[in-house]
Amino acid sequence: MYRARDTKLGREVAVKVLPDDFASDVKRRARFEREARLLASLNHPGIATLHGIEEVNGTHFLVMEMIEGETLAKRIERGPIPVREAMALFVQIAEALEAAHDRGVLHRDLKPPNVMLTKEGHIKVLDFGLAKSFGDDDEIPSESSQSPTLTKDTALGTILGTASYMSPEQARGKTVDKRTDVWAFGCCLYEALTARKAFEGETVTDTLAAVVKSEPDWAVLPPEMASVLRRCLNKSLRNRRKDIGDVRLDLEETSAIPGHAPPKRHALPWLVAALTAALVIALVVTRPAPEEPKLQKFQVLLPENRLASLFNAPQVSPDGDRLVFVGRDESGTFHLWVRDFDALEPLHVAGTEGASFPFWAPDSERVGFFADGMLRTTDMGGAPPRTLAEVGNFPRGGTWNDDDAILFAAGNDSGILRVSQEGEVDVVTELDATKEEDTHRWPHFLPDGTHFLFTARSLLGEHSVKLASLDSTPRLA
Repeated sequence: MYRARDTKLGREVAVKVLPDDFASDVKRRARFEREARLLASLNHPGIATLHGIEEVNGTHFLVMEMIEGETLAKRIERGPIPVREAMALFVQIAEALEAAHDRGVLHRDLKPPNVMLTKEGHIKVLDFGLAKSFGDDDEIPSESSQSPTLTKDTALGTILGTASYMSPEQARGKTVDKRTDVWAFGCCLYEALTARKAFEGETVTDTLAAVVKSEPDWAVLPPEMASVLRRCLNKSLRNRRKDIGDVRLDLEETSAIPGHAPPKRHALPWLVAALTAALVIALVVTRPAPEEPKLQKFQVLLPENRLASLFNAPQVSPDGDRLVFVGRDESGTFHLWVRDFDALEPLHVAGTEGASFPFWAPDSERVGFFADGMLRTTDMGGAPPRTLAEVGNFPRGGTWNDDDAILFAAGNDSGILRVSQEGEVDVVTELDATKEEDTHRWPHFLPDGTHFLFTARSLLGEHSVKLASLDSTPRLA
C-alpha cells in the first residue's frame, strides 16, 4: 500500500498494487473487476471509497480513499477495548456491513487489519472482497492471525478468507453468504473485548480445526456480550444470526451507547408508550401514601481490579439491606457478588459462574439469575443453586412475585414465560404479529404481584412498554 497524490483532482489517495500472478490470471482478474464495480457503487461513511482500478505498463493497482488513523489490529495490540468504546465502534462496523449487504456485496475477509479507526473516532471498513491470493504452490504463512487471505482450490470448492476469522463453511470450502460476515464480525468483536482471538492455533491447519470444532472461552466476556457473540459464532448456519442488522440491534439494545443514539423516529413511540404505561399503572395500582422517606447517601466500592459488568445493573434487595451484582473474580470469570450495606466487602456467591441479569425474590433471601443457557436460583444462606428452566443463550431479564412465580424473557422470537418452583413453564405473553414484534423482554412485577410491565421490540421500529396481567387471557397488552 502506497500513499500518493491524485494530481488531476488534487487529493491524497492510497494506492494498492496487485501481485503480478493475480493480474495475469484471467479468471481471477475478471472476478476482481466485477467485485470492484460493485464496491465503486457503495456510498457509506463507514466504507473506504474505491476511486478506480488502473493499469500502467502491465501493473494493476487500486486507487482508494486515503484514511488517516490506525487499524483496529493496532488498537487491540494495546490491550482490550473497554466495552462501551467497543460497542460504539462495532455498531459502526455493523452499519457499514449492513449497507454493503443491502447492495449484494459480501466482505468475506473482515478482520482487525481491515478496519481503520480515524482520529475522529469513526471507522472505515477496507478491502471488501479484494483479498490477496496465494496459489497452490505458494507458501502460506503459519501465523494465521496476520496471514493474508487464503485461496486454495479443494474438491468442495474454494477456501477464501483469513484463518482466524473464517466461518466453518469457509473453512470447509462451501458456499458462503451474509452469515459468513456475521461470523467474522463476532470474531473481531471477541478479539476487541479480550485482546485475544476467538479461534487460534500454532498453524493455519490447527486454527481451521479450532474454527470447525472448538468453542471460544466465553467466561472471559461479560455475560450479556457473550450472549450477543454466541449468536454470531454459532457453527450452525440455521442458528446463527442471519443479518448483521439484527446484530446491530442486539448491540444497541444491550446498552445506550454514548454518541450513538437510536434514530429519532423511535423516540416518540417510546415516549408515548412510557407515558401511557404510567397512566395505566396509576389507574390499576393503588398504593398507600408512603411514609416520609429516610434519605441515605453512600457508595459501594468494589475491591481493586474487580470490575462489575457494565450492563448488569446492580439490584437492591426488597428489604433494602444488600446489593447483588455481577463481577469478575481474580481469573476474570463473572460471578454473582452480594454486598451487605453494613459490610465492608462483597461476598462471592458460589456456583454462579457466568451469571447475568440477577433479580431478587420478595423474601430478599433468594436470587434468580441466568447462566449457561439456564434460569437458576440461589439461596443466600449457602445452598447450591437450583436449575429451573432452559432459556437459551439470549435471556433478557426476570422478575419474582410473592406466589413464587418467576417471569422471564427467553430471548428473540419469544414472549414472556412463567416458571414455577417445580420447573413448569408456560407462555404468558404472545408476540403481536400485526406489529411485527420479534421479542418481549425485561418483565417487571408491579406491587400487586399480578400485573407486570415488559418491553416489546418490533421489526418496524415501533418499540413499546406494555402492561399485562397474569389473570388476562390471552395475555396481549
